[in-house]
Amino acid sequence: MTTTMLSTPARPALRLKRRDGARTEPFHIVLTVLLYLFFGVFLLWPIVQIVKTGFVDRAGHFTLTYVHLILRDPVLLRGLFNAAEVAALVTAATLAISLPLAILGVRYEFPGRSLLSGLLLVPLILPPFVGAIGVQMVLGRYGPLTQLLHAGGAGIDWLGRAPLAGIVIVEALGLYPIMLLNLQAALANIDPAMQQAAANLGAGRWTVFRQITLPLVRPGLFAGCTLVLIWSFTELGTPLIFDFNTITPVQVFHQITDVASNPLPYALVVVMLVASALLYVVGKVVLGKPFDSGTTRASIASSATRLKGWRGWLVTLAFLLVFLLAVIPHVSVIVTSFSATGAWYRSILPTHWTIEHYRSALIDNMAMRSVLNSIGYAAGATVLAVLAGFAAAIVVVRSTVPGRQLLDSLSMLPLAVPGLVLAFGYLSISIWLREKLGARTPRFLDVQEFPVVMLILAYAARRLPYVVRSAVAGLQQTPRDLELAAANLGASKSTVLTRITGPLIMANLVAGALLAFAFAMVEVSDSIILAQRTDYFPITKAILDFTQRLGDGLYVASALGVWAMVLLALTIWIANSLLGRKLGAVFRI
Repeated sequence: MTTTMLSTPARPALRLKRRDGARTEPFHIVLTVLLYLFFGVFLLWPIVQIVKTGFVDRAGHFTLTYVHLILRDPVLLRGLFNAAEVAALVTAATLAISLPLAILGVRYEFPGRSLLSGLLLVPLILPPFVGAIGVQMVLGRYGPLTQLLHAGGAGIDWLGRAPLAGIVIVEALGLYPIMLLNLQAALANIDPAMQQAAANLGAGRWTVFRQITLPLVRPGLFAGCTLVLIWSFTELGTPLIFDFNTITPVQVFHQITDVASNPLPYALVVVMLVASALLYVVGKVVLGKPFDSGTTRASIASSATRLKGWRGWLVTLAFLLVFLLAVIPHVSVIVTSFSATGAWYRSILPTHWTIEHYRSALIDNMAMRSVLNSIGYAAGATVLAVLAGFAAAIVVVRSTVPGRQLLDSLSMLPLAVPGLVLAFGYLSISIWLREKLGARTPRFLDVQEFPVVMLILAYAARRLPYVVRSAVAGLQQTPRDLELAAANLGASKSTVLTRITGPLIMANLVAGALLAFAFAMVEVSDSIILAQRTDYFPITKAILDFTQRLGDGLYVASALGVWAMVLLALTIWIANSLLGRKLGAVFRI
């Protein structure tokens, strides 16, 4: 009996030593290998397949012929220039909106601060391309804006005169919250003592901002600018809604019908991938390097200065004006969904109202099926993303595996890789498998026959960063004492994960899962490219299809957009309640 009692504690002690020592646990090694396989197959392989298809001829030799064709085609070149122009203007607009709001929101107290700060995130609940439907109605030749200006007669063709302006407005109003979240997180981490020291030395406010604040927020600025640049550069849905064809993403989409025999769209996608990578590298060099003092712990507590009198109300008015501008697309979509067909014409508001379009959205086979399809795809993708994301967070935060930082970078890569690129990568893999296997190709790997598996994998890869960042934040806040105590009492690794670690960061996992589910529900590029059969349309592809239907199509599409808006609003509100200010870290690369 004595021998047994003395020998029992020995095994937990050895396990504790392995955890505290430099040796890597076998469990973490297994997780790392599985994760590298996951990223290799579902993230890197699609990218490699795209590059190979765009640079390899039918004989299997390297070639630049397809790229030369693009560079010699004035229409394709104009599309690239237009895409770059849209990206630059959208990024500049979002920065102009977000930077002042972030500074005011973090540094000052004013009437309605908490409410308005939350309302400014409302654009996240609506994909820009759905908001484009509402803006298209507002800016129609005989739409409400024309009526407000009393411009009758031939009306004003707002979109015909400046189609790029409409795209920039819609995307800037939809994407500025991403910039705002990153800037707010960066500003909140600045040590106020540094700014106060500069002011005490006689530096003015502009000097403090230029030489202290701006360098300290460079990482947040890099993350926000990079995400908005890449997103707007490769945005497909908004130009499609505006029927603007001279832009690269739409040019790629229009060539999808002969993609199996035509490598030109792949070459276009490769050009977009290279351009996005260059944007990322340039941003990393210019903005991504953190300011040395920015990593120090704050020496004094940060507190907001209360603005009194007219100054406080002026800031409140500025926040309110931005919010009202930002919700114009949302309000327009809602109004369109309740407008009778053709009733919003030559009038400021619809002359007749109806709920028939919501009824149609529930009755119509394609509409209802698309909602159910999206729920199924998003649920499957969320389960996969949570499993992979939790495992990645464990390796990154809890292990000593060499190269775990590379794993962290790979998990964030989908935020920097355009969705259009990944979508075409999965399409290319499916076509390659069909060419190699012929009739023996499994049905679940053939996008044209059964795109469900590819859609779930694409959604999971695209939304994995949300789960990883949420789980990493939870693990970093959770001390290891309870995990080590359970291990010392003889608990297995699986028991520690399911009974200790998992419950401790459950709120973070739920928040990441909700964000992954919500944004997978309204994924645009993957849905439009991969879902080629009506039976498997997700909700975003159905919305696009309805906008091209005569009669009530635009109105039913708006009703579907409102359903998506409600879902996103609910999930983001719950995620924000669980994560608070750390919600901005989800959009950090």
